[in-house]
Amino acid sequence: MATPFLFFIVLLFGLTAGSFLNCVVYRLENNQSFLTGRSFCPKCKHVLAWYDLMPVLSFLLLGGKCRHCQKKISFQYPLVEIAVALLFLAIFYYRLPVFSYFLSLFLIVIFIYDLKHYLILDKVIYPAIGLTLIYDLLRFDLFTNWNLLISAIGASGFFLLIVLASRGKWMGVGDIKLAFLMGLILGWPNILVALFFAFLSGATIGVGLVLARRKSFKSEVPFGPFLVAGTIVAMFYGQALINWYLNLYV
Repeated sequence: MATPFLFFIVLLFGLTAGSFLNCVVYRLENNQSFLTGRSFCPKCKHVLAWYDLMPVLSFLLLGGKCRHCQKKISFQYPLVEIAVALLFLAIFYYRLPVFSYFLSLFLIVIFIYDLKHYLILDKVIYPAIGLTLIYDLLRFDLFTNWNLLISAIGASGFFLLIVLASRGKWMGVGDIKLAFLMGLILGWPNILVALFFAFLSGATIGVGLVLARRKSFKSEVPFGPFLVAGTIVAMFYGQALINWYLNLYV
């Protein structure tokens, strides 16, 4: 039975994992190893003490500035920490498999990196696919494995057709790989919920950016974050949304 104490522990783990992911993203951006070396300020490179690394709390206590150089700390850091903590709490509340915690870390890194750099890194997506394949093979029976594999091939094939038809102008190769991962995670028919949500939210925000004159119709908008968001929605509510839609016609 879940208790407030267990929720608090999960919250702390989520905040800590979010802090770690911020480090991972920064070091991926700068081609550095995130497995070794102490954390440092990206601006002045000063090594940070433990009390400067407390998720969210350090950001608030320091007023959003580095203790040493007084330059502003990006809001990305507390936002990612809070987002991962909330995601961990949702996984715990809905009792999703333990593997979901690890999988969510890959998805968040993909979300952030693609949002910032319009790129889905092979060094992130390939390990995520490999681990998910192993997990699927160990956990599910033959029928379920085929369902997941066919969903992955179908989703990635759909994106491949879009890439070929647009000559890479509408989608990137990274989206094909991400769609394959989505199929392995969600299977049929939940993959449809994820794709529908991704296209709907992507189109809505894209039109909103054009109307706000932040983008033009020719501007490039990363689609990976919308695919990740769709995957997370389908993980929690996929079957419920499908049942709701089907009941409209009963």
